[in-house]
Amino acid sequence: MTNSIQPSSTRSRYDRDGWFRSPEVLGPDALARLTGRVEALAERDGPEVVYEKGSRVVRGIHGCHLFDDTCRRLVRLPALLGMAEQLLGEQAYVYQFKVNMKQPGEGAAWPWHQDFAFWSREDGMPADRAINIAVLLDEVHAGNGPLRVIPGSHRFGLFDSGAAGDAGEGDWHKHVSADLAHTVPDEVADKLAAESGTELVTGPAGTLYAFHPSIVHSSSNNLSADRRALLLVTYNAVSNAPLRLTRPEFLVGRDTSALTAVGSNSL
Repeated sequence: MTNSIQPSSTRSRYDRDGWFRSPEVLGPDALARLTGRVEALAERDGPEVVYEKGSRVVRGIHGCHLFDDTCRRLVRLPALLGMAEQLLGEQAYVYQFKVNMKQPGEGAAWPWHQDFAFWSREDGMPADRAINIAVLLDEVHAGNGPLRVIPGSHRFGLFDSGAAGDAGEGDWHKHVSADLAHTVPDEVADKLAAESGTELVTGPAGTLYAFHPSIVHSSSNNLSADRRALLLVTYNAVSNAPLRLTRPEFLVGRDTSALTAVGSNSL
């Protein structure tokens, strides 16, 4: 297992709140290289590139580590993989890789939801023993559509109306668009937010965050002149690999062997 890079107090905070901002950052050289590759990959013509409804404005890019060397190395950086392993308590593999793009004035909101609802309902993931590691590729502020999380909401299970065991029944296009297949009702999210408050995920480019797969979160439209690109690597515990997968490989990783970290955080 990769050496731990987070103190036990951070683990306690993650268990309590379901998210935290890492003291690690992606350095300027690595960030510039990664951002350049993401912008190039957005020009690909394939199903892994998703657009805003009724337009050719890029909304998301998926599975980049499968076909790009920079992204393939990124998922093995100690700052990402080490954090994931420390919080999961075991070795991990890449379950999902995506870049959510919110273009200036055009990026649409994401409704309240929990990521584990998709992984459980659609892929049959046994438990929420996975973790999202987020990299802010742009400066994220209150005006360009940041994530909004409800601290502690991961401790109450799933709130959507789906049933366990119905893996593979949905249309994967509804898992990457503004019209999500599995959402948390507004009245439920409002009640949770009234009890626990909400937090915005903001910071300069290169900031790293960790999120529990069951935390309730959403984001607003990007009404600003600033792009908001958010890269998310989902690491799953090796012992938690789903047994039945139907969604495309660019959405759900097939290689469940444990990752080995590279020697530095450079790209």
